[in-house]
Amino acid sequence: MTVLVSGDDVSLRHPTAADRDTFIAAAVRSRELHHPWTTAPDTTEAFNAYLVRAERENESCVLVVGTDDDALIGVYNIAEIVRGRFLNGYLGYYAFEPHAGRGKMRAAMPLVFEHAFEQLGLHRLQANVQPDNAASRALLEATGWREEGFAPRYLHIDGDWRDHVMYALTAEEVPRHTT
Repeated sequence: MTVLVSGDDVSLRHPTAADRDTFIAAAVRSRELHHPWTTAPDTTEAFNAYLVRAERENESCVLVVGTDDDALIGVYNIAEIVRGRFLNGYLGYYAFEPHAGRGKMRAAMPLVFEHAFEQLGLHRLQANVQPDNAASRALLEATGWREEGFAPRYLHIDGDWRDHVMYALTAEEVPRHTT
């Protein structure tokens, strides 16, 4: 499987059909961790739809994997990529158990910056996080994102319209040391 960008401990690569069983098992194992923030594809049908999404021109779905063992650590998805004068994408992400809270997603963030700003040629990334999702907000704040505002009832998640705190980062703002 082709690695997009690699660090000391983690690498980024696109998902493939060969990841199906491992990914679904990780998603099922991590349901409690993800609730109520997100829902990872946890069935064959949902994973197949994720692979279709990953092939779209305006999406870049990447897996965070261990550099040495290819262990599935988490996911970063850049969605709704707009070219032209905007050069923007929306970052979504989640870790899988047992890797959550161990610094691996943080270690992967500089790789995400390299992928987004250098490989994809984007100028800006945005990330929107539910206010009570302390772990997600801490990840963004520790890796140099700036808070831009508050959006009430922004996204429909888990059966309810959820408020979100809006974060952003431009290519020029990428911190030199985020790990």
